[in-house]
Amino acid sequence: MTLMAPLSPFAGEIAAALQWWRDAGLEHDFSDDPADWLARSEPAVTEAAPPPPPKAIERPVAPLPKLGGDSAGWPQDLAAFTQWWLAEPSLDNGHVEGRIAPRGPAGAALVVMVDHPESQDADRLLSGPQGRLLDAILAALGIAPDQVYVASLLPRYMPLPDWASLQAAGLGDLARHHVALAAPKRLISFGQHVSSLLGHDPAKSAENLPQNYQVGAQVPALAAPGLETLMARPRGKARLWQALLDWQAA
Repeated sequence: MTLMAPLSPFAGEIAAALQWWRDAGLEHDFSDDPADWLARSEPAVTEAAPPPPPKAIERPVAPLPKLGGDSAGWPQDLAAFTQWWLAEPSLDNGHVEGRIAPRGPAGAALVVMVDHPESQDADRLLSGPQGRLLDAILAALGIAPDQVYVASLLPRYMPLPDWASLQAAGLGDLARHHVALAAPKRLISFGQHVSSLLGHDPAKSAENLPQNYQVGAQVPALAAPGLETLMARPRGKARLWQALLDWQAA
């Protein structure tokens, strides 16, 4: 008589489970991740950190040449300044062609300052559309043309000036010197670059213009949008007109 080893008490359950998976069509064990059974195990290699980039060589930056040279040599009366404005090479990197002189009397009731002449100016500053708008504004205010001194920050037409470089080169100091020689009772600056270089807060948005400020210690000023901007925005004209009326009444 052959003795048989006792079966595991769970043999039936195990056989039933295996048969269930066979009936479901699963006969092999699978894995989604491939395995290279013949690969040799290699020690992990740590990549060396790349060397730091070489330090940039700091070179001293040469200061920009001052517009007009040493301020001690600037003309001290308006007539001499006008001639110097037309001929001094250092005002425009040696260029003297195309310059337009300011116009009007010293000690005028009003100075008007713009950024640069109009493209079509030849013998008279602001002889194009911007000048016609300015003449209309002055006529509406009852100010005669011979009572106004009209000037520009730059001596000739420049479509895209580098204002930051010009400010660093002393354009603001030169503009304030110009105003001091003209000695007006009041000043209107057209354009945010103009008012900024004359001492108005450059952080204030052009959308908030017109705004009052002071040039030096003596000249009350009004910062207005540029004449070209006013031609394109009728609402700006209305806002400027109201500001001018309030300014005159003050």
